[in-house]
This record gives sequence, C-alpha cells and structure tokens, in this order.
Amino acid sequence: MIFKTLISEIKKEIIGMDETIKDLFLSFICGGHILLEGVPGLAKTTLAKSFSQCMGLSFSRIQGTPDLIPSDITGGEVYDIRSGKFQYIPGPIFSNILLVDEMNRMSPKTQSALLEAMEENSVSVGGKTYPLPKPFIVIATQNPIEFEGVYSLPIAQLDRFMIKSNIDYLSDEEELKALILKCNNINKDNKINTILDANIIQDVFNNVDNIYVSRAILKYIRDIVVHTRKDSRIALGASTRAAVQLLNVAKANAYLQDRTYVIPDDVKNNVFKVLSHRILLDYDVEAPAEEVLRGILDRVEVPKGEFRYD
Repeated sequence: MIFKTLISEIKKEIIGMDETIKDLFLSFICGGHILLEGVPGLAKTTLAKSFSQCMGLSFSRIQGTPDLIPSDITGGEVYDIRSGKFQYIPGPIFSNILLVDEMNRMSPKTQSALLEAMEENSVSVGGKTYPLPKPFIVIATQNPIEFEGVYSLPIAQLDRFMIKSNIDYLSDEEELKALILKCNNINKDNKINTILDANIIQDVFNNVDNIYVSRAILKYIRDIVVHTRKDSRIALGASTRAAVQLLNVAKANAYLQDRTYVIPDDVKNNVFKVLSHRILLDYDVEAPAEEVLRGILDRVEVPKGEFRYD
C-alpha cells in the first residue's frame, strides 16, 4: 500500500502527526491544497520537505512577510539588455509542492495573487499565461496566536483550501522520541527514499477518480451541506465547492482504505477538516465550528444499505 510506505518514509524525519500526514496525502491525491494551522516549531516545514522527497517532486518555500509582493511568488518580466526584450523569470510557485509559511503575514494583494494562481493552475504575466507544473499543491501554514502584523484570510479565500489541518503539540511520549531522535542523530544515515514516480502518481489519481459513489452517499453529502445553510448558528453555510471537495476527499479516503466505493464513514470522518474553515458562525455563537458541525451530523440521517452499486 503506497500510503503505508509513505508513512514509514516520512517517519524517518517526523515524530507523530499521523493525522496531518494523512490529510496532506488526501489533499494531494485529490488535486487540492491544504492549510496547516499550528504554533511555530512543530515541524510543518520538515513535513512538507519530507513529503516532496517521498514523491520525487520539486519543492519550493516562501516565507510570508508584509512586504512580499505578487511577483515575488509568481515571477515577473525582466528587461534583457542583450536581446532588447523583456524576459519572463518564473517565481517559486513553479514547483510541484509549494510551502507558504505564515501565509497570513502576506498582504491581501499578495494573498489574492497566490490564491488566483491556485485556482487557475496558471500564472498570467505581461498578457501571457504560463501553466503551473502538474501535479501542483500548496501547503500553507498560519500561526493562530499572532494578532499583530497579520492579515486574516477571509472565508472566500479559505474556501480555496480543500483541507484545514490543525497541528497540536506532541504527546509526552512523542516529545521524548523526538528528543532521542535528535540527540542520538538516529536518522543521520537513514535518508528518505523516493517511493513514487510520475506514472505511479498518475495511476493513483486515476484510481481515486474511479472510486464509485452511490446516489445515497451523494444525498448524504448534499444533506450535510444544506444543513449548514439552514442552521441558525451559522451565518454563512458551506458552498457547492465545499460539497464537491467533501466528495473528493471521501473518495480519496476510500482509496486509502483499499476500497473501490465510498461508505458513509468516508464522508462523516472528514466533515470537520473539509467544512470547519468554510462556515462562518453567527457573532454570538461561542461554540467552535467543530461542535456545530457535530450537531449537524447527529441530525442528518446516515444512509444504510449496499454502497457498491445502486
């Protein structure tokens, strides 16, 4: 199983974070982007680098700062004295895996330029359009405890991320393992191996696309999303894009479970990570988004029966 091999390779550098690694792989095989939220120093950058090494894909990193401008990401035209013409110099976005550290430190203008490129899978400069490499995934991070010098991403921009994954501190035992790993330099000669190539990656994409989804499951996804629009505690419910991405993640989850069809648990177990950042709670609601979504899941009837075919 590709995912198990991926986990074992990444674990050469990463302690814990099993759920986040799964979220990252789900986003990747769905062709989506992921937002990692957590305090600094939790190995988010190391995770992204290790993931790209396993995949054998190109990797770039951008540090979000208020003075970063769109061309620092997308690239721009530079005048060539010898030829007397403007020449386009690609920016760091032209890589398979792009890590954007502290995206909420970028100005809204720069954020918008990046998110537009994420949506269109291309960059337009000087009247010309340049396609981004395939596959392409953005791994963005944001620090939830900083309030100065940051520009919070609005719901419309958060909606571009397929999954939002919250990274917490390691457990006591995992913290000790991380210290032992670094103290003894255990992984010095245990380098991460590339386990995939372009053909295998394309096969994975095709297999996920071919996962069967019954009409009952489609109605289940629809009912969950529609309930977010009718709940009095939610000022802005999930969009149709959210429904489509929940469907895609459910198919990818079925693939990880070595199934050729989606069951209700594939949907239910991924609702929080796909929808929590896409809904806007009413101003007087104190409960977190996950709790509100949990109440919706309790009210929506779970389909029963055979899901391999209609």
